[in-house]
Amino acid sequence: MVEMVYFEVFLVLLWFISVWAWRNHKTLTWNWPLIGMMPTLMLNVGRIHDICTELLGKTRRATLFFRGPWFANMEILVTVNPANVHYIMSANFQNFPKGPKFKEMFDVLGDGIFNSDSESWKHQRKIAKALINHHRFHRCLVKISRGKVEDGLVPVLEMMCRKNQVFDLQDIFQRLTFDTTCALVTGYDPGCLSVDLPDVPFSKAMDDAEEAIFMRHVIPERIWKLQRWLGVGSEQKLSNARGVLDRVIGKYIAMKREELRKGGKIMDHKKEEDGIDLLTSYMNGGDDAQTLELECDEKFLRDTILNLMIAGRDTTSSALTWFTWLVSSHPEVEKKIRDELESVFPSAEGEVGGVFNVEEMNKLVYMHGALCEALRLYPPVPFQHKEPTQPDILPTGHYVHPKMKVMFFLYAMGRMESIWGKDCLEFKPERWISERGTIKHEPSYKFLAFNAGPRTCLGREVAFTQMKIVAATIINNYQVRLAEGHRVATNCSVILYMKDGLKVRVAKRMD
Repeated sequence: MVEMVYFEVFLVLLWFISVWAWRNHKTLTWNWPLIGMMPTLMLNVGRIHDICTELLGKTRRATLFFRGPWFANMEILVTVNPANVHYIMSANFQNFPKGPKFKEMFDVLGDGIFNSDSESWKHQRKIAKALINHHRFHRCLVKISRGKVEDGLVPVLEMMCRKNQVFDLQDIFQRLTFDTTCALVTGYDPGCLSVDLPDVPFSKAMDDAEEAIFMRHVIPERIWKLQRWLGVGSEQKLSNARGVLDRVIGKYIAMKREELRKGGKIMDHKKEEDGIDLLTSYMNGGDDAQTLELECDEKFLRDTILNLMIAGRDTTSSALTWFTWLVSSHPEVEKKIRDELESVFPSAEGEVGGVFNVEEMNKLVYMHGALCEALRLYPPVPFQHKEPTQPDILPTGHYVHPKMKVMFFLYAMGRMESIWGKDCLEFKPERWISERGTIKHEPSYKFLAFNAGPRTCLGREVAFTQMKIVAATIINNYQVRLAEGHRVATNCSVILYMKDGLKVRVAKRMD
């Protein structure tokens, strides 16, 4: 009798598993009982960008649902459909803020512009836009960018040429953008890009923080919160990193307060000649009455500086890394950029010891296209997410609700045949150039590297200016080649870097 009961229970379980398997056999990822799709995620976390690209490429509307364990509250709609992106980022922007979950995951950023919503975000953005677009900041940008390339990057590359040794160019770009961003934001150059290549605790802390934030997107919320409470794993790294970030930023704020206390407000003629950093503008109130209303206490300044540092250092160095690798591995593209440089700058301005005229950089159409193409294939921020405040139906017909995340995978979006055509995996700067020979505009809901809608990146032109100065100097003067045996792969973080760096050899250009 007992054996019969066991047999009946076995038959019920077998029937249940068979029905579940039949219901899931055509799905892209199996939705297991109790644990949802978590096994697929954990098995592929090391190649998360590529697996998402594969899965989204197989869906009819470039949209899919991810369901985590039943206890984890991990219901996510993943989409790269341009109509959905436009609807969320622009048409119905008010219903899709970043939300409290985003702020909790990125809590290290405090109440800065990346984490804020509603009135706080509007106010911060208005002020930041006024300061970044001011001619004084642009003058500061040009001076610092030229100086860092001429006095920092060129000497390092010259040293590497003489030694003919393999080195990590990604690390060099991170040092360069850290120095320039720090100088632009705080007015102080930490001098990380020099021939002795000193340790950079602040930069390492930023990397650790970003990796920990990525893990918060992968593992269930209750698990990482338990790790945070216990002070173990990636949460311990994040806590340590935050301590370093706070100390360094606190030091810069104290130095600036002391500088302004001793010297008073910066003299107008000095502002005009040298430009002005953002921290000084915030503390002095700038020329905008709205800026004067800010309470520039320690927390506001700390959060603002960190948000701007991440925006400037990480995104630009990531873009330069992938761009340099793509150009060096496509000789035909490299030659076209050099030809364009020679036509725009017929004199010897670009020779070692000098840097190209920044004001002429907007004439580099082909290089601009190549940079956009690199950003399409390797966006510095590979994904982002939103939370609907009210139930809604997206253009693709998918239903979303306030307890659900909506995620965009920018890395996958740049590789969708339905968006970019059959040659979507090819590096083709020409796709960005019109028949008239000008830059072709692509809508931001299709090319999301600089965000879209009201949250479009304020630093877009700053980034292009810096990238063009660096790229023009390197391509015009040096030959960059990947080190033999070096494997190029994406990392697992909220910023898309090369997992093992960009190991190269550099030689003087001979042709």
